[in-house]
Amino acid sequence: MLGSTYGTFTTDPRRARVVACGETPAPAVHGHAPTADDLDVSGRPLHADVPDLDRFFRPEAVAVIGASDAEGRPNTGITRQLMDWAERCGARLHPVHPTRQTVFGTPCFPSVADLPEPVDLAVLLVSDPLPVIEELAESKVKFAVAFASGFAETGEEGALAQARLTAAVERSGLRLLGPNTNLNAFEKFRDDLEGPAIALITQSGHQGRPVFTMQEIGVRLSHWAPTGNEADLETSDFISYFAERPEVGAIACYVEGLKDGRAFLLAADRAAQRGVPVVAVKVGRTETGARTAASHTGKLTGADTVVDAAMRQFGVIRVDGLDELQDTSALLARARPPKAEGVVVYSISGGTGAHFSDLATEAGLRLPALSDAKQAELHQWIPDYLNVANPVDNGGHPVGDWRGRKIIDAILDDPEVGVLICPITGPFPPMSDKLAQDLADAAEQTDKLVCVVWGSPVGTEEAYRTTLLGSSRVATFRTFANCITAVRAYLDHHRFTTRYRSPFADAPRTASPSFRKAQALMRSGQQLSEHAAKQLLRAYGIRVPREQLVTSAAAAVRAAGLVGYPVVMKASGARLAHKSDLGLVKVGLTSASQVRDAYRELTDIARYEGIALDGVLVCQMVERGVEMVVGVTQDELFGPTVTVGLGGVLVEVLRDVAVRVPPFGEDQALAMLSELRGRPLLDGVRGAPPADIDALVEVVLRVQRMALELGDELAELDINPLMVLPRGQGAVALDALAVCR
Repeated sequence: MLGSTYGTFTTDPRRARVVACGETPAPAVHGHAPTADDLDVSGRPLHADVPDLDRFFRPEAVAVIGASDAEGRPNTGITRQLMDWAERCGARLHPVHPTRQTVFGTPCFPSVADLPEPVDLAVLLVSDPLPVIEELAESKVKFAVAFASGFAETGEEGALAQARLTAAVERSGLRLLGPNTNLNAFEKFRDDLEGPAIALITQSGHQGRPVFTMQEIGVRLSHWAPTGNEADLETSDFISYFAERPEVGAIACYVEGLKDGRAFLLAADRAAQRGVPVVAVKVGRTETGARTAASHTGKLTGADTVVDAAMRQFGVIRVDGLDELQDTSALLARARPPKAEGVVVYSISGGTGAHFSDLATEAGLRLPALSDAKQAELHQWIPDYLNVANPVDNGGHPVGDWRGRKIIDAILDDPEVGVLICPITGPFPPMSDKLAQDLADAAEQTDKLVCVVWGSPVGTEEAYRTTLLGSSRVATFRTFANCITAVRAYLDHHRFTTRYRSPFADAPRTASPSFRKAQALMRSGQQLSEHAAKQLLRAYGIRVPREQLVTSAAAAVRAAGLVGYPVVMKASGARLAHKSDLGLVKVGLTSASQVRDAYRELTDIARYEGIALDGVLVCQMVERGVEMVVGVTQDELFGPTVTVGLGGVLVEVLRDVAVRVPPFGEDQALAMLSELRGRPLLDGVRGAPPADIDALVEVVLRVQRMALELGDELAELDINPLMVLPRGQGAVALDALAVCR
């Protein structure tokens, strides 16, 4: 039992791990006080604040608070492991315990204040880290790790305890990993592996274990950050830090919930600018998954559609399983940039090649037919009756002799080919052993990507264990699906980073003249009438129909004459939505008598339904175009988000929408349209003219500007339908709903 200052730390001893230090420090990027250039128009940061974590991963002096050498105590095993890790790192370790003179023969100190030197890192083996944080602050400790559980993952009371801990950390000036974390940060990493490494971030320590064990098949890892409940240090901090590390080739993440959506985007942006791939498993795609994640980490999972869109927008590669996380991050860490995007499938079986090619093509990989000249070259070594267009079928026998290497070299020599994939469905030593060796040898001589799928379930074959896994240049997979997922991510990542420009670079720093006009229209806590919502759109230069708001039948007739027949008439009032469902819209009115009758009918319905109106809108009727919806919603994690999709009733029936998180540019607005299943409607179908896509993109960007400037004052905006007219004629917002916060 520890003294009252440190309480009792209980943990499952089975979770104790061998620990090791991180890499040699590189120059760190330090945060600074924000200036006007560091904030966007809504006051949100435009740059990731990169923490200096060098002394966390490689400290010079370490304190273990609650250290023990008593037999049978969980703290004893952990203390021993930390001492071994510190020895490997060359760090000086100081045990701290109020009642012990020594721990494992090392002098022990009664409190942090009694330590003989400043320490970089304090490891807290205590049940309540809060009072220790205050002691560490007085001693100017840079970093601390809290293993204790019982915080936000346990419910409301635990969340309050974590909030107190977070506040204490903020006051202290130190940085905290945890609580509810483990020893994974101090694992023993292999130092005999070369090449770019994977840096691993996990909120659940055990979920990172498969990636960590990839070292046993030759994949280098450099760091492991088990973030736990993220009371302070979070996934975003480690992404930003790892993106700056020269030895890191890819960042692999297991994410249960994001603490701060904006911080995550800034971190992903930093990685994208530096070309460092981020591969992530993000749980919470379903309601069940989201509930489970929240109960484990005590954080918001976020609307998964927004999370998915945000990751795609900033180049984060989202995968579904830990096996995909392993294979995709390993490939991205180690492979050189592609010389071309063409993929060739090469096999010793026509059936295997056809099967793999079908799956690869369906997944979006480009399998170009080889030129006639290249096919003629391949037929020097492959019988004429076999197909060599792509996939390339060698028939089996050529791989057993000198012809095998000739075929591989000839394929890789094609300038259209950037990736060669060879599926070997099962070991047949007379062929598969020689084929594996030829592929490994060829990979050493080329700057193109060579992939092998070893389909044997055994995995003990010499060709697999030694030849393929022993090669640092061959990317080896066990399944078709994982190979295709990884290769697609590899090509997508390099295509993305080649054209990537940080959207934060062009984010508005100051409000536009439209902002003041819009602010005057906002009504705190209210839904605006359609007429007021359209005035809001006008303030940002978004076109609306010719219309007038009237309060009498006679005025309606005069307005119709000015607007021009035919007209549409609609009831207008605050908190009035789904007007068509209530019969409060009349379309195609062509005479004064129809207008008078429509006015009376609309006002009678409103009176009967108890709906307060500010008048009736008499609107220009716009008939020819594609109905779209453009909107703004507030996401709990990311703030304002912009949505575009098919409009009218189709948005509710098909839910065919795409989402982006501001800021974004024209390229992302166009990308949103390309994601829509209904995208062909904009190109014109069945004789309809192409729609004015430029005008639609312009509306999306103007709505984004509105969302950025009004911030959380605008709880919701829905332009539905936005009628996109034929090319060159613009787009008109026929209806709009706006809710103020």
